[in-house]
Amino acid sequence: MSAALEKTYDGIIVGAGHHGLVLGSYLARCGLDVLLVDRRLQYGGGLSTEEVTAPGFYHNLHSINHFHITETPWFKDLNLAERVTYITPRYELGQPHLDGSALVFGRDLEETLANVARFSKKDAQTFREWNRRAEEITRSIFLPERYSEPLPQAEREALLSRSAMGRDFLAITKRQPFDVVQELFENEHVQLLFLFKVSLFGTWLVDTMSGTSPMGSVIRAFDLESGYQLCQGGSFNLARGLMETFIAAGGRYQPQVSIQKILIEGGKASGIVLHDGRTVRARQFVASTLDVHQTFETLIGREQLPAAFLNKLDGFQYTKWSLYGLHLAMHEPAQLRSAAFDPNIQRTLKWSLGAETMEDLMAAHKDVVAGKVPSLVQFGCGPLSAIDPTQAPPGKHTQYAWHVMPYDPDIGGKDYATFKEEFAEKIIEVFARYAPNMTRKNIIGQYVYTGREYVAEFPQMRGGDIFMGAFNAEQVMYNHFGYRTPISGLYVAGSAVHPGGAISGGSGYISAGIIARELGLKLWWQPWDAREALSKVSTAAA
Repeated sequence: MSAALEKTYDGIIVGAGHHGLVLGSYLARCGLDVLLVDRRLQYGGGLSTEEVTAPGFYHNLHSINHFHITETPWFKDLNLAERVTYITPRYELGQPHLDGSALVFGRDLEETLANVARFSKKDAQTFREWNRRAEEITRSIFLPERYSEPLPQAEREALLSRSAMGRDFLAITKRQPFDVVQELFENEHVQLLFLFKVSLFGTWLVDTMSGTSPMGSVIRAFDLESGYQLCQGGSFNLARGLMETFIAAGGRYQPQVSIQKILIEGGKASGIVLHDGRTVRARQFVASTLDVHQTFETLIGREQLPAAFLNKLDGFQYTKWSLYGLHLAMHEPAQLRSAAFDPNIQRTLKWSLGAETMEDLMAAHKDVVAGKVPSLVQFGCGPLSAIDPTQAPPGKHTQYAWHVMPYDPDIGGKDYATFKEEFAEKIIEVFARYAPNMTRKNIIGQYVYTGREYVAEFPQMRGGDIFMGAFNAEQVMYNHFGYRTPISGLYVAGSAVHPGGAISGGSGYISAGIIARELGLKLWWQPWDAREALSKVSTAAA
């Protein structure tokens, strides 16, 4: 029996993913006695790196590309650079084509514009004009809002409307990203790669045709200064660095904790009750980083919640797709034929393969929406070991491919194991059209990880939703689920709240400021503030 579960804490955090670790680290450094618990033996949630193909080959099964992580406030506040190394690739996104050409977006503006100009000089000029505005908007609006509690819609729009930059941003966030990209660019190859950049993790039209984008994903895609980074040695190293930080701050971690319910006494969250009958009490708060239904239906119970909140809970939406992941251990990296056109594509973090036209993209989108296995294979992939050699044994390589897939696709009566194997072969076959050395002889081992497997491992990813909540206008920014709850002392601090899913650390960071202030603690850091940031934008324009 663990001694950690025999005492009372100031606060208990449920879920040891990166949000829970960020939140715990901040509050422990405030002097609180914090217990972090997880159902699993492993911590880190989606920061998962495993040797699933062969010894020494490290595969990131969930999160791979981390957006602008080393510049986030929590990475800096917690001095994580002392524990975790990130690689910022010069070339972020690449798109090889069957005709042997290639389009690459990098960090250098002039180099990227020259690449675009090979396909369309007009599109290169459009990119240049929007890039200047986008870099400024990202620095002054997008990033500050990403790490701040969202303002009410009316106040936010009033502040943004005071400047030309703010008005530009507001206008584009009220339009469907898919339409904006088609309107701005004339060349199909440019349209395709730009849509790939707009969409999170290459989820493409499933996201970009789902409505407006209050968070401003189109603007971010024009920005080259910020971008995706790769955690050296594997994504789990970020989780490791966060756990070391949490423990060093005095936090207590307990794995393999099976929770029956969150204890509510006198309308206040006062601890957790375990399935073995024990109760672990919390004097001041309980925070959940699980999905909203697991938190409020399973661990709280609908009978303890007011009707208005239940309506919000019942209206919560999840993404309508999942991912089919193929992870490969290889003798040599994929050698793209398009490298003759642009050698830098071999050193690019993420590739978009399979869609040659907008018609191709639409066809795959319609299949996924209809619950079918896409007939046209198109996917995001990357040569990770070419950028980070520590993810494979010396002289060897790793490769992955992520394909958007319905959670429960119509597989025509086949058994699921057969479907997984056959679709892996389709991916490799398509890959080989672009990289002839993608052969069975070159592949040492492979591992397929689909929505069915990761939901069994992470029940909070309901229906295969890796983000634990849809990125649509109805529940992002000022419409997000909310950090506070109707129950005193109970907080939501995971992917269901702003800024949403993926590895951002945002909700853990923002929740830390909210909880610390509401408990009357002295903050050792200066939380980012959207009101202050947007006021500066309007003042500068005055």
